[in-house]
Amino acid sequence: MTPSRHTDRRPADGSPVARVCVDVPLAHLDRPFDYLVPAELAATAVPGTRVKVRFAGQLVDGWLLERTERSGHAGRLAYLEKLVSPEPVLAPEIARLARAVADRYAGSLADVLRLAVPPRHARVEKETPPEEPTPADVPPADVPADEARTPRIPRSTTGPAVPDPPTGADGWGAYPAGPGFLRALADGRAPRAVWSALPGEDWPARVAEAAAATVRGGRGVVAVVADARDLDRLDAALTGALGPDRHVRLSAALGPARRYRAFLAARRGRVPVVIGTRAAMFAPVERLGLVAIWDDGDDLHAEPRSPYPHAREVLLTRAQLGGAAALVGGHARTAEAQLLVETGWAREVVPDRATVRARTPAVAPTGDDPQLARDPGAATARLPSLAWTTARDALRADAPVLVQVPRRGYLPSVSCADCRAPARCPHCAGPLALPSARGTPVCRWCGRVSAAYACPECGGRRLRAAVVGARRTAEELGRAFPGVPVRTSGREEVLTRVPGGAGLVVATPGAEPVADGGFGAVLLLDSWALLTRADLRAGEEALRRWLAAAALARPATAGGRVVVVADGGLAPVQALLRWDPAWFAARELAERRELGFPPAVRMASVTGTAPAVAELLAEARLPEQAEVLGPVPADDDRERMLIRVPRSRAAALAEALHVAAGVRAARKAADPVRVQVDPLELF
Repeated sequence: MTPSRHTDRRPADGSPVARVCVDVPLAHLDRPFDYLVPAELAATAVPGTRVKVRFAGQLVDGWLLERTERSGHAGRLAYLEKLVSPEPVLAPEIARLARAVADRYAGSLADVLRLAVPPRHARVEKETPPEEPTPADVPPADVPADEARTPRIPRSTTGPAVPDPPTGADGWGAYPAGPGFLRALADGRAPRAVWSALPGEDWPARVAEAAAATVRGGRGVVAVVADARDLDRLDAALTGALGPDRHVRLSAALGPARRYRAFLAARRGRVPVVIGTRAAMFAPVERLGLVAIWDDGDDLHAEPRSPYPHAREVLLTRAQLGGAAALVGGHARTAEAQLLVETGWAREVVPDRATVRARTPAVAPTGDDPQLARDPGAATARLPSLAWTTARDALRADAPVLVQVPRRGYLPSVSCADCRAPARCPHCAGPLALPSARGTPVCRWCGRVSAAYACPECGGRRLRAAVVGARRTAEELGRAFPGVPVRTSGREEVLTRVPGGAGLVVATPGAEPVADGGFGAVLLLDSWALLTRADLRAGEEALRRWLAAAALARPATAGGRVVVVADGGLAPVQALLRWDPAWFAARELAERRELGFPPAVRMASVTGTAPAVAELLAEARLPEQAEVLGPVPADDDRERMLIRVPRSRAAALAEALHVAAGVRAARKAADPVRVQVDPLELF
């Protein structure tokens, strides 16, 4: 093990020294440990391989990070116990990236490597084993890890020639900076772009064209999307742009064998492009030339496991460390993406206003003065007359109608019909919901049925809707438009595509299908449920969901209309009306700078029991500019403290929290504390 004093000694028997990251996720053990490489493993225990080592009396897993000739340990070194596999699964670039991500998020290297390298599947390794390493493949003992060579097999096929991507008015040519971006990728340069996609844009085709240009320049690509539906669309687009067998999909949903097979194909250099969900953000691609992420505001890009990295930040870190190009795209724009533009790290790829006007549907709110004058009930109606007539006109024109509702289910939230008090479970105080029109109230937390519910405030037994779900909306619309087919798209069944004829589709955000020829009308209901959330990103998230749905509508010139049930004076609604996500992102970022919220500052949350949080903060040597805010209540009788620092002190904050967590781990503190840097939810 590495001692506190550095001696730089050569082993007495001349054995090479292996620096190993042991798979022990304890903060105070977040450093490499030195072991001797036995003679029988000298040719196969190369950097990147999985090994077994004796640690604290137990046999534990580890990753061999590098081989060296000398050790800083003053005592006697133990030998590697076992080589799990000769496959060098951990690429030097990914090892450097994992260390950078761990440092940024106040985590440990072992935790990040567990996210970066999928579990081994021995049968898959044996299907197409790598070539046996020759002596030339084994790095000399004094060669650093980042310069060490690992065994490689030649690419089985080079594949067909990649054609030049189209740059006409329907492709990247619709964006003034688009063709130049593709030329830079094909020339092997590293442009960085924040891309605001047009409504109706075939974004998988655009990403595939950027990937093809990068491959034509002799470099690799990693592209990350939020969910399986987007992954299917990008997969089909890449097959058309590159040909078969030139890319692999990498996601946790593939299963152990298929995921490991795709991982090995990328690690062995057999494919130049890897696409996937957030599981692909650490994909080992040779000569990485482009990292791309679509819809970076989707919360599915945030990893729920320690140290909770965000796919956007991991990919941008890869671009920075490896000199690769970056593409952050979406119909909406996050404040984080806007910060990249305003700091000069990236450039905008946006359409001109004439193109925007030609491609957008006609958007109308229901809460402005003209609408209220014609329909005084529009301020309180769930389906105002404007929305109803818009849907009716589209259906009469034999066009499909999309209705977006922010909640799934039938009545996911109910209240007393007499006094309007929220209906809560008598057992656990959780919210009650109605599963169907004739259903019995059920608790959404504990699942208990409250057949004899009585309001504790007034004794009333009648319930009314507080939030209306997708199934109830579909039922209401079915009665309003008899004879029109009504379909729902949500968690139970997510539709991918619907026909272009008359029909109603009720979808929750993120589950909207694509209609052949585009939707004739899009209705955005229950906007208050999105805008009134106690969340820093409420407005940004509402606009992101609205733009994603509205982008599926036909252009105004083809009769496409969007109705948002909201006041037209609200900033997110104004951005939707003008289709100007950059304006809203700049406004959001300016407000957050003024108020001192991310991404203008770096913020961390510390969550746990009150004594545990206090202990960690007492141990942390926070930067001088740090502000400690809170406590605020969290789940399960815990509390949360927030620490805010300028972005220039972000590294110091992460290091202080990591060291403090290490002190508690060394003391074997009983109560865990969750440390998150840049959490999506602050309150």
